[in-house]
Amino acid sequence: MTTIKIGNHLIGPGHRPYIVAEMSGNHNGSLDRALQIVDAAADAGAHALKIQTYTPDTITIDDDGPDFRLSDGHDLWGGQTLYALYQKAHTPYDWHEPIFERAAARGLTVFSAPFDATAIELLESLGAPAYKIASSELVDLPLIQLAARTGKPLILSTGMADVGDIANALKAAREAGAEQIILLACTASYPAAPEESNLRRIPVLAETFGVQVGLSDHTLGIGVPLASVAFGATLIEKHMTLARDDGGVDSSFSMTPAETRMLVDESERAWRALGTTRIGPTESEREGLRFRRSLYVVADVEAGDEVTAANVRSIRPAGGLPPAEIGRVLGRSFTRDVAKGTALSWDLI
Repeated sequence: MTTIKIGNHLIGPGHRPYIVAEMSGNHNGSLDRALQIVDAAADAGAHALKIQTYTPDTITIDDDGPDFRLSDGHDLWGGQTLYALYQKAHTPYDWHEPIFERAAARGLTVFSAPFDATAIELLESLGAPAYKIASSELVDLPLIQLAARTGKPLILSTGMADVGDIANALKAAREAGAEQIILLACTASYPAAPEESNLRRIPVLAETFGVQVGLSDHTLGIGVPLASVAFGATLIEKHMTLARDDGGVDSSFSMTPAETRMLVDESERAWRALGTTRIGPTESEREGLRFRRSLYVVADVEAGDEVTAANVRSIRPAGGLPPAEIGRVLGRSFTRDVAKGTALSWDLI
């Protein structure tokens, strides 16, 4: 697959997983906290920070009718109106420049999920290196085309989407000029249950659509994203907060800085462990081959002595006859005197 570059990092099967820390609404309405999250993501070794660019009025309208209210049974935001939720969660437009500047100063790539044309205009003015389309916006083909026309890499999240939705989004993106596209397997529930992650779809999406596939993860912990590496995920996006007990709209399913560091380190370890499909000893196992079991003379014997279980055994190291030959050698006679510790060979019996 085509290697994609975002900032200074190359993304693809031949490179370690690209780890994206999602700030979302975990700034809790404070620019200072937002900048602390930038620093924490950089300190944890994340490759990128992702924000969201919208205002309550660009993503919805201020209406408290049932269409605009989350179900009472929602685990996190039950009963809230969309407008009220986004009022708390949005990252103000005038915060974007200081966030981009702090990220640049820390050597951290930052990009965003835009939700309308004004967002893309702002992000272009700041030199955003890529665009993420959120799961709910995957059906907004005009928005996808606006982002695609920038020529920047495009990351499409596929939560809730069926094959037709994904195909339509990719068609729209490609027709608008997008050449660098990554799909994200995603379960758009907050938090998401591990058993609904369906990681086996990752290679299916990659083969079906001919693009890289990563994971946008909303489960607790880092087990699911680490497992996704084994299925070929090239990018892992996960919410990050300074501390879950600080509260915030997304904090309960977000990873801490320590967990982010662990995800960065362990995802690379998992990727390195993929190796190849070759079956056989590795170079580092060459020494170990010397210490496989084989048949050895384990007691001093004289010519004419019978080969018995008392004087020939299967032990480490290698060098003697294979252990499977024990049945063929027992009961034979030694042809000459043999010292204890001699590897058994056919000429000795």
